[in-house]
Amino acid sequence: MKNETFIPDYNHILQVVYNQKPKRLPLYEHHIDVPFISKALNNEIVLHGNKAQDFEAYYKKIIHFWSDMTYDAFDFEAAICDIFPGHGAIMGGMPGPIQTRDDFNKYPFDELPAIFWDTYTPHLDALRAVLPPGMKAYGGCGYGIFESSQDLVGFEPLCLMQYLNPELFTDLFKKIGDLYVTLWSKMIADYSDIFVFFRMGDDLGYKSSTMLSPDTIKTYILPQYKRVIDLVHAADKKFLLHSCGCIFDVMDELIGLGIDAKHSNEDQIATFDKWIDLYNDKIGLFGGIDVNTLCFKKYEDIYREVLEKGTEYRNKAKGYGLGSGNSIPEYIPTEGFLAMIDATKEIRRRETR
Repeated sequence: MKNETFIPDYNHILQVVYNQKPKRLPLYEHHIDVPFISKALNNEIVLHGNKAQDFEAYYKKIIHFWSDMTYDAFDFEAAICDIFPGHGAIMGGMPGPIQTRDDFNKYPFDELPAIFWDTYTPHLDALRAVLPPGMKAYGGCGYGIFESSQDLVGFEPLCLMQYLNPELFTDLFKKIGDLYVTLWSKMIADYSDIFVFFRMGDDLGYKSSTMLSPDTIKTYILPQYKRVIDLVHAADKKFLLHSCGCIFDVMDELIGLGIDAKHSNEDQIATFDKWIDLYNDKIGLFGGIDVNTLCFKKYEDIYREVLEKGTEYRNKAKGYGLGSGNSIPEYIPTEGFLAMIDATKEIRRRETR
């Protein structure tokens, strides 16, 4: 799988976030699961131990896979929800730790920054130590404002809270925003050098609409987004939003907040052409290849489809980076992923003839 001639250059993917056409079509993934990488390499990648050299060895293997697959940058997110006491409601099937005003008042929000940095500083320091020439990460603090509210409350209880306890609902989003400002401020101040741009992942929608009403998102969630986006821009960095679902009802407002690029698409919601037609002149766009294509079609068919669509999107959009519409989980067949990679290489080859 090693690519002997590829030399990574994160400026290619950065140009997309500036909504410019880079000289070489870049690949982008929201995430490639480590179990998938292990499957593709036929060699299990596991973090052994908690010493600096253990973290460095682990991330060196992961980053080398991204580079070998001809990515100019790779993802890393320090997952906020994963360090929440009582974490799990975002996965469904259980309420979160905050259901009442008393729960909210007792929740250890003030302790979370220390827990977060104790957890993720070794990872971030290891990334800095092993970054190869020409590569950087994208990401930052993982999860988003809405996803954090789901994890702290649970989706259905959150919907009820909005109407049964609107003051608590309001205070919850403000408190989450305060936490994000605290965490993102330090992330930007201490680790901007390892990130080519910053990213928030927050799935606001599902197949036919937004998860909460558009007005609720605009009133409670987007003001907290703006606090983070403003921090990123003040540090002369760019901001990408990853959000699944049908979120067209709030896209104009998101663009108004200052997002520089957008990722995530499903063909059953809208083909990627629609994203280009509506937003190509405003923001950079990533994705375009439906995950179902990678899962269920044969190598030859995927290769042909990616070659055709990737060429079309590359020519049609100002700033475009090719990748799956979501991410690469373990269950995606290796040949489906490799077909996408190989077709991207062919697009690049044709452009240099």
